[in-house]
Amino acid sequence: MAVSILDYFNIVCEGENGKIESNCKTCGTRIQAKRTVTSNFVTHLKRKHQAMYDEFLRKKDVKREAMQTCTGPPSERILSQSAPGFNKFDFTDPRQALISEAITKMIIRDLQPPQIVEYEGFRELLQLLEPRYTLVPYPYMQQQLLPTYVSQMQLATKQALKGAESCSLTLDLWRSSSMGNNGGPGLLGVTCHFINTDWHIQSALLACFPLSDLSNTQQVISEFDAISESHGMSGKVFRVVADPSLCENRSAFLLPGFNLNWTCEEIEEHSWNEQPGPGNVEVALSSTENKSLDECLGKSRIDCFARLLAQCVNDGFCAAPHVLTSLKKASHLFNYIIGSVAPEKLVHVFGSGISTNCPRSSYTDRWNAQLKTLRQMVNSMDFLEDIIDRNELVLGNLDKAVLQELVEVLEPFEEASDMVRGDKHVSISLALPCVLGLRKHLAEVITQQCTGIVVALSLALDLRLAGILEDPLYITATTLDPQFKLSWSSESDWHKQVLLEEIGKHSLPLSPMEHHFETQPSPSKRCKLFSFIKQRPNSQAKTVEQELSSYLHEEPTDEDPLQYWKRKSVDFPLLSQVAKKVFTIPATTTLVDQIFNMVSDKLGPEKCRSLPKNLDTLIYLKANYRILWS
Repeated sequence: MAVSILDYFNIVCEGENGKIESNCKTCGTRIQAKRTVTSNFVTHLKRKHQAMYDEFLRKKDVKREAMQTCTGPPSERILSQSAPGFNKFDFTDPRQALISEAITKMIIRDLQPPQIVEYEGFRELLQLLEPRYTLVPYPYMQQQLLPTYVSQMQLATKQALKGAESCSLTLDLWRSSSMGNNGGPGLLGVTCHFINTDWHIQSALLACFPLSDLSNTQQVISEFDAISESHGMSGKVFRVVADPSLCENRSAFLLPGFNLNWTCEEIEEHSWNEQPGPGNVEVALSSTENKSLDECLGKSRIDCFARLLAQCVNDGFCAAPHVLTSLKKASHLFNYIIGSVAPEKLVHVFGSGISTNCPRSSYTDRWNAQLKTLRQMVNSMDFLEDIIDRNELVLGNLDKAVLQELVEVLEPFEEASDMVRGDKHVSISLALPCVLGLRKHLAEVITQQCTGIVVALSLALDLRLAGILEDPLYITATTLDPQFKLSWSSESDWHKQVLLEEIGKHSLPLSPMEHHFETQPSPSKRCKLFSFIKQRPNSQAKTVEQELSSYLHEEPTDEDPLQYWKRKSVDFPLLSQVAKKVFTIPATTTLVDQIFNMVSDKLGPEKCRSLPKNLDTLIYLKANYRILWS
């Protein structure tokens, strides 16, 4: 417990500049002093009340001993500013550097403004924790520390890329939703994905910087080319993943009308901005900007699969506006329950992740996250209706039937989105099986209230994703995934021929020296001793056809694809060359996209109108955090 000399006095009044007037609890003597300068109180106690003064000293000694016990050995104890021998750390002191680094890491990880080092509360906290630390001024943080870490990360990234045989890049743009679709400033992120010599996928954000006009595709491509060249990736880039609507507003797709954690007034004011429906999907995919993007990147560009999935779902809703009414009613019910019912009563419905204090983004940032919440509501609707006291919020039987069917129809789309939007790198090998699975689901699902959505989803799937089923790159990636191989194919002979042609494009024949090196036994001092044992003849190099036949002959396995090809690279050297390229292609631009979403959530629509200074630097450092601090 903290001890204070003021415990022996009754404060009568407080004036300006911290001045106080107090009466001694024992003799009633009035003493005037500042709250921060208590020598008058100590002197009075020492002169007039010796026993109390001795008690005060004993309590201070007990407190000091407790502090010393908590802070470790004498060499590491924290000294108070008033203690004898108090000295600030020298800037060369390792402890000074360690604390400065910890502050910088906190700013990066939490995307805090570097100006936090100037905040009064932050200064008081540091003074309390370590008064010997000399606080780093904001200009030093901005002009020295952050740029130093950026330089270190750039050097580390370039060094890692030198050993990469090939890589794939992702283009990602961020603009606040409040800026609309009419150009405006934003951020460009370029991320690199490659497989190292130990067959582990590596991802690094190569650059993140502001652009004055994100609608200018030519400027985006120009900056992209400059980033690629500065990192020495000429001739190494295998594919570039970019959203089909790269230069348009890329706000997250949400279930229309299902606005969670919004007030009733916000829900009424919110208008659903319809995206192109099945009737004009082809127009959207052939816009002038996308033509420019294709012309600049050529055949190396592929669409972000996760984004295409979300667009298909959005197309489905465009054809079924009657569903919006049921979704709005469900969102009103949800928001009322979250705002009026104790969280502990809702644990068995929503789990522990939703409460009145839970950030909106944790369960409303994407349509698939919203669908999970909707499913939980539908499955517990009877219970929810029993605990509310407003009959006008209770859903009718028709609304319940619509929502039940909607959840069933969209569940495989949700599963596919969750699969490719995880924290880990997910390759495009999952795209083709996902499309086949979604096609099968839509052909078999039976609905009465959501027939329009099923038809629209089927049409959107054919228009946006059917090309994946015939794309040699996707066929190759899926077949080289050991969990699939050609188990999905109904035309295996044709797909084998497609594979052979595609592998021939992206694999290089091994030289005789390489074959010789791989088949020769390692030197041994015991060769003479075991000379009587018949030596295994040198194996002849296999053709692509032979490698593919042997590979497909094996049963599919759930082994991680990269570890499988690491183990099989000697047996299938030509196939492994291609595998090392296709598995660098991510199914989504999640790495930097997640950070962009975090920025939107932290800043809010108003602050995003003008991008904060150093934001691009902080995003770059956060995305590459593990490079320096793994």
